[in-house]
Amino acid sequence: MISRPHPVYATNLGRMYCGRAEEVLLRHPLCLKRNGVQLIFTSPPFPLNRKKKYGNLQGTEYVEWLAGFARLFRDLLKPEGSLVVELGNAWEPGKPVMSTLTLKALLALQEEGHFYLCQEFICYNPARLPSPAQWVNVERIRLKDSFTRLWWMSPSDRPKADNRRVLRKYSNSMRKLLISRKYNAGKRPSEHQIGKTSFLADNGGAIPPNVLQIANTQASDDYQNFCRVKHVSPHPSRMPLSVPEFFIKFLTDEGDLVLDPFAGSNTTGAAAEHLRRRWLSVEVQPDYVESSCGRFSQASLI
Repeated sequence: MISRPHPVYATNLGRMYCGRAEEVLLRHPLCLKRNGVQLIFTSPPFPLNRKKKYGNLQGTEYVEWLAGFARLFRDLLKPEGSLVVELGNAWEPGKPVMSTLTLKALLALQEEGHFYLCQEFICYNPARLPSPAQWVNVERIRLKDSFTRLWWMSPSDRPKADNRRVLRKYSNSMRKLLISRKYNAGKRPSEHQIGKTSFLADNGGAIPPNVLQIANTQASDDYQNFCRVKHVSPHPSRMPLSVPEFFIKFLTDEGDLVLDPFAGSNTTGAAAEHLRRRWLSVEVQPDYVESSCGRFSQASLI
């Protein structure tokens, strides 16, 4: 009999496990039930040229490793569920040339799992430090790399989604337009015909674009304070909480199950907890699991 994995800590809504995702998930009761996850949201280790503590493969080894999760992810997802994967850019070792490795890895994952690519998102960090330093700061022959790529995939071409949950506040000019009701409708140079009535409808907010501008500049929060008090190292590549929050709102309902198989500091679990979704997270590094507990005020060690 295969032993079930035991969570390191738990809340009323979620569980955090320590171990390799492929080992933990295959032993978890969730795999036996199948089709129980509404959203897999994750940011796997990037295929960086320099080795990091949290682990990162390179080249075809990385592509094969990520693609190896495709069928498992598909089995775990509900038919109308979603898989969102964030990956940063990679560069060729010692050259001012970008690598296509992350694109190949995403394509391999999509093709191996027979997923539909519902939409590609760009997460732009305007406050990101200039990198790669040699090409940007020293030789001044490239611009700073300031975005990551997120692929929204699904077993279905119509997964559960509702952009009304992620509407943005109208701009000042749009609010004035809605008040004045004065708008020049008609055909545009692009030959689009814009109707006055539909354009002036107040829908409660603006539909956001697929470019998310999120500055990762927070210097202090509960997680970092917890790490300082406990004298544990924080995860070096923490994702802003607003990124998983956006996709959890967009693609799930309250009570749905959200999974992060490469949890890091468990930002996904914290976002799901805040939004009243059930969650499961897996992280291979024990010290990152320990420090991630600081994101939850009522987490219980098990």
